[in-house]
Amino acid sequence: MDHSSHPLPPLDALRAFEAAARTGSFSAAADTLNVTHGAVSRQIAKLEQWLGLRLFHRQARGVAMTPDGQRLFQRTSEAFALIADTSNRWTEPRGTAVVRLTSLPSVCGLWLMPRLTLLEGRDSEPGGALRLLLSVDHRPLDLADEGMDLAIRCGWGAMPGRVSLKLFEEWCYPLASPDLAAAVGQGDPERLLAFPLIHDSDATGWRAWFAAHGLDYKPRPQDRRFEDYNLVLDACACGLGIALARPPLAQSQIQGGRVVRVDPRTALNPTSYWLDRPPGRMRAAATELARRLTAEADVTPEALSVFLNPETPEGHGRPFIPWTAA
Repeated sequence: MDHSSHPLPPLDALRAFEAAARTGSFSAAADTLNVTHGAVSRQIAKLEQWLGLRLFHRQARGVAMTPDGQRLFQRTSEAFALIADTSNRWTEPRGTAVVRLTSLPSVCGLWLMPRLTLLEGRDSEPGGALRLLLSVDHRPLDLADEGMDLAIRCGWGAMPGRVSLKLFEEWCYPLASPDLAAAVGQGDPERLLAFPLIHDSDATGWRAWFAAHGLDYKPRPQDRRFEDYNLVLDACACGLGIALARPPLAQSQIQGGRVVRVDPRTALNPTSYWLDRPPGRMRAAATELARRLTAEADVTPEALSVFLNPETPEGHGRPFIPWTAA
């Protein structure tokens, strides 16, 4: 195997290995790292494949290191101790109340952050206090391998290897800065084409909006594209063009007056927002966070129940759970 472009082994896998070697079991390592037993097992298998070495003997009760594993444990322990011996470092919180969630920057900044205090709660509230660790990422991660409890993504439907629940849909409409809105005025949808249009990673939303009102739209040289919806809203507020409101992500910007509605017509965005989790049993804290997230999105208790227990008669064989407002 050629490691010339990646001289270091996977660091998450090294962390799982060190915890398993130190505690003597994959289960204890999972508790230490606040992930599942399966996530630890997969990370160590990945490390063994990368190294081309057998690191553990799997036994009925726990695991025992091979000689290669003992040598690697000595080196990783020294390396981790050296890394830890620094000042002004941030230490990731651990414990059963910590929940790891990954999502897009726009969802984290525009939807999760305003609700973070509510989602984490307090000790005196039902479900107790949680500690939410956000991972901001555009990549379609393997949730189990990355130790993620939950994910919120924008997409067309269920993803393989995940249990999925639709959180909410988007009925989009055009927005502009107050000054540009005055120039756009009122009238037919076609008038918007006289101005630059702003979209994010693709123009799906704009195509759907114009198609719903009898027009064909293709991106033009004067239109602007930004990778993340946060930047789309910023560009819109700066008067660089017309953007689509994507409720509820744009709600705070509209309420604050940075952008205003320039057309009353709406259209359903073909993509929706989904809450995903790895297959298998969920930790109690992750289950509680899923309850709080779905309550904010008005998901029915029945749909949530199937998401939490897909092997029940109601959920058996269902690849994903459609969303229905309560």
